[in-house]
Amino acid sequence: MTVGIWILGDRLTTKQLSLKNNQDNKQQTPVIFIESNNYVQQRLYHRQKLVLVWSAMRHFAEELKADNWQVTYKIASDFITPLEDWIEQYKITELQLTIPCDRPFYQLIKNLALNCQVTFLEDTHFLWDRDEFIAWAKPRKRLLMEDFYRESRKKFNVLMDGQKPVGGKWNYDKDNRKAPKKELKTPQPLTFTPDAITQEIIEYIKQENLSDYGKIEPFNWAVTRQQAQSVLAYFVEECLADFGTYQDAMLAGEYTMWHGLISPYLNLGLLEPMEVIDAIETAYYQQELPLNSVEGFIRQVMGWREYMHGIYHLQDEDYSQNNWFDHHQPLPEFFWDGSKTKMNCLGQTLTQIEETGYAHHIQRLMILSNFALIAGISPQEIENWFHSAFIDAYDWVMQTNVIGMGQFADGGILASKPYAASANYINKMSDYCQGCQYKKSDRLGEKACPFNFFYWNFLIRHQDKLRSLGRMNLVLSHLKRISPEESAQITSLASQWWEKETR
Repeated sequence: MTVGIWILGDRLTTKQLSLKNNQDNKQQTPVIFIESNNYVQQRLYHRQKLVLVWSAMRHFAEELKADNWQVTYKIASDFITPLEDWIEQYKITELQLTIPCDRPFYQLIKNLALNCQVTFLEDTHFLWDRDEFIAWAKPRKRLLMEDFYRESRKKFNVLMDGQKPVGGKWNYDKDNRKAPKKELKTPQPLTFTPDAITQEIIEYIKQENLSDYGKIEPFNWAVTRQQAQSVLAYFVEECLADFGTYQDAMLAGEYTMWHGLISPYLNLGLLEPMEVIDAIETAYYQQELPLNSVEGFIRQVMGWREYMHGIYHLQDEDYSQNNWFDHHQPLPEFFWDGSKTKMNCLGQTLTQIEETGYAHHIQRLMILSNFALIAGISPQEIENWFHSAFIDAYDWVMQTNVIGMGQFADGGILASKPYAASANYINKMSDYCQGCQYKKSDRLGEKACPFNFFYWNFLIRHQDKLRSLGRMNLVLSHLKRISPEESAQITSLASQWWEKETR
């Protein structure tokens, strides 16, 4: 039996089982990487996402070659042609690969009908494997991320003082919502100059015109494990102390604030979740960093990231088609071109994404997802856009985060209430409302902020469904202050906006 290994583009780690299991026979074990042009054109991916994935793949392939693995690297239109040729060339009888995180890609591989045994190996890149999470979730009367997060802290003994959490509290989220002050001095992100491999990919994508969304240069992302480790170290030293306090803040022209910028590397396999958690926890004890920042970041990795992955595999495959509010408005064109919206908050965020492929979690949730939700945009259209636009996006990440959390399209499987807000929230947590042509306090009239009339229109349209959620009753009580005449005006403004947008 001749074993061959297929390394997927989001599992660029020597810790995957296919490489570990064949380490002692690596010089005789064929390994293949494949770039498929047809596959990446299924969506209008951000061009920097293509550069990042392919450059990281090519760099990892070179690392394996240097370590005496028998590496083949193919650039092709599809996956099946290079795989069949490679299997025949090396007389491979068993193909080993890490089971894909994303269901569509897993099904694609299963349908390839290769002339050898295909063995899917467990994905060890998460703290909880799929079966462990399902075993935890199935018996429970309620599913809450906070319950899972606390269980994880205990299981892996992270920020624990015996059986109690360090500091006496599990969660310091209330300390992590400070509005931005004027003249905040934020750290500059660590950037990297593209080397010859990365530059070659940039030129190739331009030449082949594989996507026209997003600026391809300047490209500043890490593409190797060593560089990704430098990003993590830089975050710990320069950003972590203030990360928690201002993690929800937004400022015009400030793209990264104190955020870690490590999610692309975690999702590619260049960083391991536990090494990130260990680095943060070690810094807390050695440098006496603020607990709200340390706990807040660990909760993102150990709590939220693991929970999203678990929920994705817990739910049926039709989860992505959920549409609890029955929203069907088309995605506005300005999502693909931020210069086409007059709303400053959306324009700032969308332009930032076009330039970098990145926005932090509050920009994603309370600007982009919030607008899509209250405006009634199709959950499937906005989820597809998120998957296309973000540099750290994958199916398992975006379905749960957008369909579940951002759009509440699953009716409460993932979140206990919709994340819907008016311009008041945006004004509190950012400076985006300054200089905007719309008035942040108006919900009626020519200068009314669309976030306002869409928010109230959302509550009016869905008040019967929202009452069933309990947590929305206080918000819904404010509808009593709105007269039937004003309600009709709000509905009319929302309708007129869509008429202009889709004209």
